[in-house]
Amino acid sequence: MRKPLFPIIIICIFITFLSCSNKSKRSRKPVSRISIMPAKKNYTFNNTIEIEVKTRVKNGEIDNIKLYYGNKLLTTNSSLDFTYKLKNITKLGTNTLKAVATKTDGVSNYRIKNFFVLSDIRPVEKKMRLIKEYPHSTTFFTEGLLLHNGYLYEGTGQNGMSGIYKINLHNGKTVRSKKLDKKYFGEGITILKDKIYQLTYHAKIGFVYNLSDFSVIDSFTIASNQGWGLTNDGENLIMSDGTNKLTWISPSNYAIIKTLQVADNLSKINYINELEYINGSVFANVWTKNYIIEIDAENGKVISKADLSELLTKLNVDKSKIDVMNGIAYNPASNTFFITGKMWNKIFEIKLE
Repeated sequence: MRKPLFPIIIICIFITFLSCSNKSKRSRKPVSRISIMPAKKNYTFNNTIEIEVKTRVKNGEIDNIKLYYGNKLLTTNSSLDFTYKLKNITKLGTNTLKAVATKTDGVSNYRIKNFFVLSDIRPVEKKMRLIKEYPHSTTFFTEGLLLHNGYLYEGTGQNGMSGIYKINLHNGKTVRSKKLDKKYFGEGITILKDKIYQLTYHAKIGFVYNLSDFSVIDSFTIASNQGWGLTNDGENLIMSDGTNKLTWISPSNYAIIKTLQVADNLSKINYINELEYINGSVFANVWTKNYIIEIDAENGKVISKADLSELLTKLNVDKSKIDVMNGIAYNPASNTFFITGKMWNKIFEIKLE
């Protein structure tokens, strides 16, 4: 016997009605919009901007809207529309604003807006003067270079060829060396308080050596996807990771102290490579470029730039057998720099003027 369909249809309609009724009563998230005035593609160090936040709610009432600059809370407001003046921006690179809107029933939503800040100074163009030439091993894929107590220390890359070397500057002979396991691609090195620190490229690990005998005494996790250049300011390690970012790291627990983004007056500077800290500045190679830049370690501004293309003409080798310029070591006694590159046959001592 066939059952009547009418009661079933009535039940389905009733369930649908209840579902729609509940849906209409569901609290909707507030939606905010962030605008920056004046509206520009890029802003400049020390600029002041006006931030406008507009929020709309479908149902219910707004309780508060919090406006953040990075992790800093700027203001809490109960108005749907408000403005806030952010004065004297001193962070280069990508800056982030976030508006978090919360209704009286606890339902919240957020909106993020990024803006970019450039340096307010044009880098000084410095000239190089060649002082002297020294031999350099063409098997060294240079990733780190520094001068310590009259000897050069070099960190090299490539799997199976990576290591650290203590070198007699005048004849190019290796005094002491330590090879990395072939699974590691060595990167930048620095010496701090009788220890050598070395990064690796993709392995996200760094090694610590005893300066006197190159024995491994510690290792640490690199808080970045890649390790590139490494130096120190006398207290903390400073590393680059191939982006426009410099990261300060504590040598005691390897925690991140601070980060800076590097930019000049025209753009951000990506591919920051080998590093050398000198009196409040970080000098850096830029991957594939034949110049070095000087970075203000306080704010990330590019202070100066030196074109070193002339050095390539003095190598007297088949250019197909060498790689990019990489390696900056500083001699404070003479205020000169030692410059080389990956698989170059020479190290050049120069003065910047």
